[in-house]
Amino acid sequence: MPAVHDRGGLPCDEPIDRAEHEWADWEHVTNALVGVLRRHGLINVDELRRGIEAMAPAEYESVSYYERWSASIETLLVEKGILSQAEIDAVAATLAARWG
Repeated sequence: MPAVHDRGGLPCDEPIDRAEHEWADWEHVTNALVGVLRRHGLINVDELRRGIEAMAPAEYESVSYYERWSASIETLLVEKGILSQAEIDAVAATLAARWG
């Protein structure tokens, strides 16, 4: 049984959306963060992919492309002891209070 991310060759009733996507500011930041983390040797593309592929199927299906990247970055930084989950949660709470 293929995992949720393994879509190759699966039948689909929906056409492929080839429309241009206007990036949100946070998507630019997420993309840049991956670049910075890679340049500093803190993560690599294979680790990023592993983090995405390890997401629970329901979570994977319910989030966007860059939300998957963000979740993977968070997982990797916690696994490597670079940040704690408590540190991430505290910053997320501060941002949520500020911006809703």
